[in-house]
Amino acid sequence: MTQKILILGATSGIGKLAMHEAASRGISVRAFARSADDLTATDLIEPFKGDALEADDIARALDGVDAVIYALGITESVSMLWKEVTLFSKSTEVLLTQMAQIGPKRLVVVTGFGAGRSKDAMSFLERTGHRAILGKPYADKDRQEAMIMDSDLDWTIVRPVILTNNAKTTKYRVLDNAASWRNGLISRADVAHYLIDAVADDKAVRTDVVLAR
Repeated sequence: MTQKILILGATSGIGKLAMHEAASRGISVRAFARSADDLTATDLIEPFKGDALEADDIARALDGVDAVIYALGITESVSMLWKEVTLFSKSTEVLLTQMAQIGPKRLVVVTGFGAGRSKDAMSFLERTGHRAILGKPYADKDRQEAMIMDSDLDWTIVRPVILTNNAKTTKYRVLDNAASWRNGLISRADVAHYLIDAVADDKAVRTDVVLAR
């Protein structure tokens, strides 16, 4: 039974929503972020300031948790068109090494539609436009996914399609068959809902899925 989750990237976006989703279900969260001081501690939320690229920070954060949700993101900017992105692969390398030594075994990671083998589900026009704009970060997500799939952990890779800020509906589709993968829209709140479901109920272990409305 999952009693405490470590969420990496818990101060913004999907990570923050996942933190609140877990707490709403009575699941404790260790909320890891460089800006964790901005969070308010509660009985179920433990702010944990740290750098995901620092092995010592990750090691301390893993102590006593039952599962990890990786929801780190980067700030979008024009420089992404030419500047190499390495955060996803380098932080994942640190995380996988520490989880192999310390535990836990359960890891749920948010990447995105178009990463890894899901890019083959895009049309030529979708793929061309996507890689022209997001080529650098998604090249790093490709590296990240390969590392995760090669690990011995009980991983799940979650690829949401185009994200919106709409309210949670829970009426989304979990596409676990590559033949059914497609683009579309989904709210960040629904992605967060699925992340906690995946951890709490051990869904899609050692599987990569696409989330769409």
